[in-house]
This record gives sequence, structure tokens and C-alpha cells, in this order.
Amino acid sequence: MSEEILFDCLHSQIVNYCLNVNKTAPESFTSQTQPPEKEKDLSTLEYIGYTTGYRLIERLTREVPRFKDELETMKFVCTDFWTAIFKKQVDNLRTNHQGVYVLQDNAFRFLTRISPGTKQLEHAPKYVAFTCGLIRGSLANLGISSTVTAEVQSIPSCKFHVQVSRN
Repeated sequence: MSEEILFDCLHSQIVNYCLNVNKTAPESFTSQTQPPEKEKDLSTLEYIGYTTGYRLIERLTREVPRFKDELETMKFVCTDFWTAIFKKQVDNLRTNHQGVYVLQDNAFRFLTRISPGTKQLEHAPKYVAFTCGLIRGSLANLGISSTVTAEVQSIPSCKFHVQVSRN
């Protein structure tokens, strides 16, 4: 139980740090060619999640035999990987069998402490960017190149859309 509280506090501090670091940076370090602050903040959060997911999946799959296919890998991410991080499995996994997967969590941990409402929906992207990176990093380490986006229509429910890049 205490480890869950520590993880929640760590996540909120990472979000606060990434959102505030650009506001405190001197003007000489910013340039006109950089993306807007909000996008840059979210990409920083996503990158931290990516590196975390990349390393974490390595530990979790150390004793697991190789996966047969992409679907089996996604099932592992939705069950074992999700359970290791969020202490529960993904509520729903859907696919069109053409490289698009939708992972639905009806009580996403980082959104459960936010009051439901339309005003709070605009703050949701900063709380799901880290997890998008976690998913993308874990899949990258397992040999699946992907793009992960999140959709929050009502708090605390969240859908993660995984588009697998097939080269």
C-alpha cells in the first residue's frame, strides 16, 4: 500500500517538475524554433515514461519465454506489465488485427484523484503522457515500434491507442 502512495507522489512530482522547468528556465535557453511549451512539456513526460518502460519490461520479461506474435505481446503488457505498475489489469483490450490496439482502463490510477468535470478534462493529458511513454518504451524493448496516444472522454476512464508501425 505504501509503495502505491510513493508511486503516485513520484508521478505527480515528475508532472509538476516537467511543467514548471520551462517556466523557470532563463530566456537565453529558449529559441523561436522550439515547439510550444505545452507540447514540449508533454514530450518530456512521455520520454521519461519511455525510458522507464524500456527498462522495466526488461526486468519483467527476464524469465518469460519469447512471445509468438504481436497479440501475445500486447496481452502480456495488458496483464503482467500493467499489474506490476498499477496493481490491476487493463479492463479491456481491443484490436482490429491490423496493428491498432485499444487498451481501456475504466479507473486509471493517475486520474482517480481528479474531480470529474469538463474543466478537469483539459488537465488530463499531463497525467497520461507518462503512461503513453511507458507503453511505447515497453513495446520498443520487445521489438514493436509503435505510436501511443491517450483519449480521456470522462474522468477517471482512459483509452490508450497503440498504432504499431510495420516496416
